[in-house]
This record gives sequence, structure tokens and C-alpha cells, in this order.
Amino acid sequence: MNYFNFPLDRWTNTFVDEWLIPVLGPFFDVISKWIAFFVGHFTSFLIWIPAELMTVVLVGLAWYLAGRGVAIFSLIGLIYLGNVELSGINVWNAGMQTLAVVLTATLCSIIIGLPLGIMSAKSEAVNRVVRPILDFMQTLPSFVYLIPAVLLFGIGVVPAVIATFVFATPPAVRLTNLGIRQVPTEVIEASRAFGSTSWQMLRKVQLPMALPTIMAGINQTIMLALSMAVIASMIGAPGLGSIVNAGISSVNVGMGLVGGLGIVVLAILLDRITEGLGKKYNPNKS
Repeated sequence: MNYFNFPLDRWTNTFVDEWLIPVLGPFFDVISKWIAFFVGHFTSFLIWIPAELMTVVLVGLAWYLAGRGVAIFSLIGLIYLGNVELSGINVWNAGMQTLAVVLTATLCSIIIGLPLGIMSAKSEAVNRVVRPILDFMQTLPSFVYLIPAVLLFGIGVVPAVIATFVFATPPAVRLTNLGIRQVPTEVIEASRAFGSTSWQMLRKVQLPMALPTIMAGINQTIMLALSMAVIASMIGAPGLGSIVNAGISSVNVGMGLVGGLGIVVLAILLDRITEGLGKKYNPNKS
């Protein structure tokens, strides 16, 4: 079947070495500095907040948005993060580091993904271009994201945020697009009949009615970002993923369990809070 040679690897390496890095290297350096600055200060802020105060805030938020059962689970899970013993590692601080990386990547996904989803819903031409890109992002193995991230941003928290952002963004785009497209035609026609401009229709009709679907997309983005915690630790991401990775490297089942359960606690807490937020501010509920 080898009728002709297709040296994709050589072409890719030539493109990266001779054009991408020399031409866009300074641009990537600026992005790297800003992300490192933001994540560093965000992490320091989360660690600076006393664990007891953070627990009260998160439990109260869980109770308000998701109910008493989730609040009780959050309390137990956060007490676990603050009190579990692991020699030489502060598990609470590791949890805050993971939370900072996940929330930073999620924020980037929202800033990029929501406008892209809106444009895809408004323009079929944009949708035809964006859809195969999202397919590529979702089906490419997550480990492959690490190679260009390390090449362009080095080792550490910055490539971890970039790789997590790329991996976690598609649901935000897809579900924003879907939510706006699912707004009933009758509602849109009535809005036009009352003289609404396109901007007014988007802001006052389409986005509020699509909010539950958009929140589901944000929820999935957070879950995918957390699922990258262990993989991103392989390129220097701090946090609970690094504990799991260290447990794998040393075949230490207990260490892996400590980090894994910490990720589970954060995942369930963030999942229930965002799910509750979507339900609480759902304009379509009776």
C-alpha cells in the first residue's frame, strides 16, 4: 500500500523549527508571562485564604446552589483535604494549586468558547469552519497536546493551562451553539416584531433562554479540565495530579489514592455547584 511517501512528520518539524518558533516565539513568550503571572497570584491567593474560611465559603455556596446533601459531602471532602497525612506534601495547598489551574483554564475556555459558540450559532459559515476544528480537538489523544505545549511554553504551569484549555474548550463552544439554536423560532419572531435589534435579541432573549445549556457546557469544561490534572502533571503542573503521578512513579498506592480522592472531591464539588447554578437561574423553569 506504500505507493508514495508522505513525510508529514518532517514537514511538521520544518514548519515548527523554521517558521512557528522564530516568527511567533515572542508572542508565545508574552502569553506565557501573563498566564504565569495570573496563575501564580491566583494560587497564592487561594493558599493565603485560611482553610477554615475557604471551607465555610465553599460549603455555604454548595448549600445555596445544590442543597444540603452536597453541602455535607463538600464539608467532609474539604475536611479530608485539610487533614489527610502525606509526608512532605501539603494536600490542601496541592488542592488549591489544582483548583487555580482548572479555574484559569476554564476561564480561558469561557472567554474564547462562548463568543465562538455564539458566532457559530449566528453564522452557518463560521459553524462549518469551527465544527471540524472542535472534532479534531476532541478526538486527538490528550497526551498529544502536551508536545506542542512543552515546545512553545516550556515546562511548568503555563503549558499545563494551555493543554488543559485546548482539551476542555470544545464543550463550551458546542453547547453554547446548541443552546442558542434551540431557542424557539416563535420567541425570536416575537422579539423581532417588538423591534429588537440583533444585539438586544441575543442579550435579552437568546442567551437567557440558552443559559441552562451553556451552563451544562461550562460544567463539562470544568470536568474535562480536572480530568487533565494528572496528565498535565507530567509536564510540571503542580497540585493533586503531581501527587498521583508521584504515586505512579514510585508504585505507591496510598499516595495515588490520596491525590485521586482529592481530585474526586474537587470534581464533585465543582460539578454540583455549576449544575446548581444552571438550575437556579434557569428562566425556562416553571
